[in-house]
Order: sequence, then C-alpha cells, then structure tokens
Amino acid sequence: MKLAGTLAWLALALTAGGMAFAQEYPARPIRIVTSEPGGGGDFISRTIGQGVSAALRQPIIIENRGGGILPAIYVAKTTADGYTLLCASGVMWIGPLLRSVSYDPVRDFSPISLAVSSPNILVAYSGLPANSVKELIALAKARPGQLNYASAGTGGSAHLAAELMKSMAGIDMTMIPYKGAGPALISLMAGEVHVMFATATAAMTHIQGRRMKALAVTTATPSALVPNVPTLAASGLPGYEFATITGFFAPAGTPAPIIRRLNAEINRQLGLEDVREKFLKTGVEPVGNTPAEYSKIMKDEMARLGKIIREKGIRAE
Repeated sequence: MKLAGTLAWLALALTAGGMAFAQEYPARPIRIVTSEPGGGGDFISRTIGQGVSAALRQPIIIENRGGGILPAIYVAKTTADGYTLLCASGVMWIGPLLRSVSYDPVRDFSPISLAVSSPNILVAYSGLPANSVKELIALAKARPGQLNYASAGTGGSAHLAAELMKSMAGIDMTMIPYKGAGPALISLMAGEVHVMFATATAAMTHIQGRRMKALAVTTATPSALVPNVPTLAASGLPGYEFATITGFFAPAGTPAPIIRRLNAEINRQLGLEDVREKFLKTGVEPVGNTPAEYSKIMKDEMARLGKIIREKGIRAE
C-alpha cells in the first residue's frame, strides 16, 4: 500500500510538472529547421509559423539547413525541449530506406502534425494512344518493356510513384532519369518519354495548354487542385495511394503537453481560410491531424514503399 501510494504521488507530481512546463512554454524564440530558402518546406514553415508565433507570443525563426535529409540530421541531435522543430516532407522517412543515415525517423522524432499534401499527376504524352489508366496498363502489357517513364531522380516521388504503379499493375516500363522535373516535362511534351508522375504545380499549366494529358491523380480521393481528374485507385488500381506530404516534428522525448499545444496551434492555422488559399495557390492542400495519425501515416508509408524499394533494389544516387 505504501509503495502504491508513493507511485501514485510520483505520477501526480510528474503530470503536474508536465502541465506547468507546458503552461510556461514557450519562454523564448522557437526555431523551425527546414529545407533551402524558397523551397516547399520553407514556404510552409513561414506561412504556418507567422500565425503560431502570434498565438504563442514568441518569435519563430526559420532556419534553412539545405535539402533532402540534412534538416532531419540536424534536428535529431538537438535538445527535446520544444524550441527546435523540424518541417520536412516524406524525404525525411523515405531517405533512410534508400541510404544509410545517422538517424531513425521513428525512434528519433515525435510527429506533431501533417501540414499539407499534394498529389502527383500521372501525365502522358499527348500523342500516346492511351487516355486512361486502364488503357495505359493494357498498352504496357501489349508492349512489355517498350513504354518508358520520366523520373526527376532516383528514389524521388516521381520514381517511387511509378514503381508502385508498375508493381500493382504487373507491368514493365523503363525509367528514363532526368536532372529535375523541368527537363523531364520538356521531354514528355516532345514525345521522347511516354508518361511521368509530376507535381500539380509543375504540370497544371501544361495540362491546361493541352501539351500533355492528365490520366489520374495519385491521392486516395480526388484533389481540389485538379478537378475532374480521377484517382488511380478508381481508374483500375484499387488501393493505390501516393502523395507528397509535409509536416512538423519535434525531437523524440519532447514533453507531450508541448506536442499537444503545438499541434493545436498548427491545426488552428491550417483551418484558416486565408492560409488555405495561400497553400492552394501553390499547389498543395492543407490537412492537419493528430500526432498519432501522423505517426501512423509515416509508418504505413515506410512499410509500403520500403517493400517496393527492397524488391527493386532502389538506392539513392
């Protein structure tokens, strides 16, 4: 009984201490570490950070640490006190599946909230004799190995989205690598490659100008960014889902009350109409969710794409 009472007192003291810590937080400026200036993570951090800063009454400093996994490498080593956060895309947890890195995306980070999601669009050369996903799959099966797809880099979203489609559809297409989405789209419009998974931001102008055709979007549900374009899941590949997502993390061990407070403030910003409009204009959709939901999304994607990466022997360049 004495031991039980001691443990109960200790639990109460820890809870009270955590609540007090959260109430005092933040007592100084917060840093959000993200990608290079002008990149997607930078824009998201600044857009969300402005409102969160006003709500918390502390400056939020955006710290650009370069592209890829570099911001995650840095934040994984910082103190778990809620004053250094990470804004990162799926590169943070897919990167370790493609190369050896110094952090573990599950063990070393506490998810706060998924911020935005953007579909890839399966686009095709305007002269390709396929106007739907079903027709593309049938064409690829009739011409095994003869169709190709453009990729803006090994292990990138365009590459993995295409390999996931190939695996689920049981088709063979050849990857043609390019140094960036721009050159890849130019080759697609010229008919040098047949299809590509492109971001909505990069492809929409060309689709509207009829320089390429949109066959489907990669998200599980239709996207407001590309109205009237069906999903791959509804076009012959049930269960297909792939999106470029970006959100916020803290170092593992950050007190739960602080994670909850940051989650509430970030989600409040994502629900504002002016913030929503800013994101939609840049080709991304605001989302927002709980830390547990974000953690599940990350783990599920690591399992699903990890299987494809291992089967295909994909390694980062």
